[in-house]
Amino acid sequence: MFEYCADPSLLSDARWMMCYLTSPKHIAFYYSFGTVLGLLAITAPCALLLGFGGAVAARSLFWPLRILGKAYTSMVRGIPDIVFFLFVPIALDQGLEWLRHHAKCSDWTEPVRQGNDFVVCPQAKLPLNSADAWVHDAYSVFLAVLAFSIVFGAFAANVLIGAMNAVPRTQIETAGAYGMTRRQSFWRILVPQMWVYALPGLSNLWQILIKATPLLFLLGIEDIVYWARELGGSKTRTFTYPHPDWRLYYFLVLLVFYLALTNLSERFFQRMMTRLSHGQATLGGEALRKAGKGGAAA
Repeated sequence: MFEYCADPSLLSDARWMMCYLTSPKHIAFYYSFGTVLGLLAITAPCALLLGFGGAVAARSLFWPLRILGKAYTSMVRGIPDIVFFLFVPIALDQGLEWLRHHAKCSDWTEPVRQGNDFVVCPQAKLPLNSADAWVHDAYSVFLAVLAFSIVFGAFAANVLIGAMNAVPRTQIETAGAYGMTRRQSFWRILVPQMWVYALPGLSNLWQILIKATPLLFLLGIEDIVYWARELGGSKTRTFTYPHPDWRLYYFLVLLVFYLALTNLSERFFQRMMTRLSHGQATLGGEALRKAGKGGAAA
């Protein structure tokens, strides 16, 4: 904050706005955009990895693994997202604390469940009460990433299962006729070709993931929605920089941010779809082949 910001009542409109937009709370608001982008950057590959594992498990010849894969995709798909977003962090947090409680506080005599309260010894808390603030924030983000990855991993698994089934069966049979094992045909024939069928569904799933990031607010993380509501709400004279209700303007900034992010994502997936469709026996690949012939003839 600038030196002339000490007394806001003496500032001109331009300087007042400059001081207001560089206040510590606004700096935290700007950093929260990085929190959202970081969550997307970590969650997307984790969800894709879980989805691929779920798809492979659901197609496995080993029936216990197949049942596990189908149960994962069906259970998560049939439960509202918000339930999982709230259940997974709470269940995991309490489960880890319960294990630490029994390991570190074996002489504890009081029950862990005390009515509606979950009480463990101080040494079992995650994170410890004495831990730095950034540790608590990182732990909350970790739980959020895990919850998002589990939910969207199930959706990704369904997309990948459909993509695997879309690859012509004759190609797998031809690979077997040439002496390839089931594993070789899976990694050399099925997996490389399934992405062109999976990409439209995965791109839609990515857009849904972007729109789901405001749920971080429900998990207690100070994300962009939290700060937009906090900074835009009506202020009184008890605040350093009082102003009317500006939530409309703050949420308008979020609107522009999400529209820009989804637009860039759509352009990226369109280019990737074009690249993957080259040489593929799909409608997109056939259209590119004809367009290429037409350009050569011209």
